Amino acid sequence: MTISPPTLDDAAAVAADTVRSWPPGEPIRLAKKTSNLFRSRAEVSRLLDLSAFDGVVSVDPDSRTAVVGGLTTYEDLVAATLPHGLVPLCVPQLRTITLGGAVTGLGIEAASFRNGLPHESVLSMQVLTGAGDVVTADPTGPHRDLFYGFANSYGTLGYALTLTIELEPVTAQMTLRHIPFGSTDSAATAIADMVSTGRHEGERIDYLDGTVFSGSEMYLTTARYADDTGPCSDYTGMDIYYRSIPARGSDRLTTHDYLWRWDTDWFWCSRAMGAQNPAIRRLWPKSKLRSDVYWKIIAFERRHDLVNRVNRRRGRPLKEPVVQDVEVPVAHLAEFMDFFHSDVGIEPVWVCPLRQRDPDAVWPLYQFDPRKTYVNVGFWSTVAVPDGVDPDAGTVNRAIEAKVTELGGRKSLYSTAYYDRDEFYGIYGGDAYWELKDRYDPERRLLDLYEKCVRSS
Repeated sequence: MTISPPTLDDAAAVAADTVRSWPPGEPIRLAKKTSNLFRSRAEVSRLLDLSAFDGVVSVDPDSRTAVVGGLTTYEDLVAATLPHGLVPLCVPQLRTITLGGAVTGLGIEAASFRNGLPHESVLSMQVLTGAGDVVTADPTGPHRDLFYGFANSYGTLGYALTLTIELEPVTAQMTLRHIPFGSTDSAATAIADMVSTGRHEGERIDYLDGTVFSGSEMYLTTARYADDTGPCSDYTGMDIYYRSIPARGSDRLTTHDYLWRWDTDWFWCSRAMGAQNPAIRRLWPKSKLRSDVYWKIIAFERRHDLVNRVNRRRGRPLKEPVVQDVEVPVAHLAEFMDFFHSDVGIEPVWVCPLRQRDPDAVWPLYQFDPRKTYVNVGFWSTVAVPDGVDPDAGTVNRAIEAKVTELGGRKSLYSTAYYDRDEFYGIYGGDAYWELKDRYDPERRLLDLYEKCVRSS
């Protein structure tokens, strides 16, 4: 969908007037059709409708930039840029992640080892603050503190109305290599080398991620823009992408299908809904093989605690949801994975290296050491808890948090978190966050970061 600047100007003015008219002390939440959060959201008395900012304003092939509404999904954004032979510098794995959501709540993908996270390719953004002001935040202007402090603020400072972002050129197809490793140590060494050189065995790497099937079976997948065209695999129907990884050493996908390779089966989580059973998959509409459909099923289950209700009746162990993405330094990846295989035991696991794109930038609410390579580890399942242990206590999740902190890592906040307040702000912004909060939401119309990301869970 394309939207026009005059329409957006009017919509921004209406939204600002709406926010200013609402009394302080009644927290606001953004009204959205879709969500990729895996924590409960606090009940609020006010829902802010910014649906006017769902669409692409413009794509400029010459400057390789786009102006985009904050509620635009990456599915729609890619559909607008790909015909120009361009894509965003980082396209998160799931179609319905929004650009504004990925910037304020972080996102990652296989280009992050060279391009960083989505907020690092934003040139400027128009933000509706909690004070009801519409401001332009960019790296050099009067609101540069908001520009750098917006990442990982999760809508507690304001909402991105429009964003101007960088794009990069692509080809029509991509060639993939699935490289096997027998230990995390050897895979971590290879990751460090690939990130440093941008190459593997002399071949350029444009994208890099990995799949861990066990402590002794893992694969790094390199992808590069193809110089030619040829027959491509199709993982949008009966064939399943992650199952192809150990079965073949190389592959070819259209660039479009590569960007959404994980969405069709929500990585591997579609198996929990039976969607990988061939008999069911044949009957499942192809258009419904996508992450947002699975998310609605899981959200319904979690609201009603259906699995644990059945487990209680049948005398089975109760399950604790363990749905997290964490980032640890590549030097500590093997130690983290040894702990993970021993104390958590979820398989498969996704790994994705990342490095800060601009080593001189400071993103105060999610700081990395710009000299280091980190690896995102994503795991999304449940684990059985011992008899007498409350699954809601988060025993396994707490142990993961402690290990990540011990290793100098960070945890994404889209899912449940259990930090106490002091520990949380020691990791996520501290005084810098409260200075931003006082400037851009002085009357506290928006929840603070801890209340939103921990206490509301």
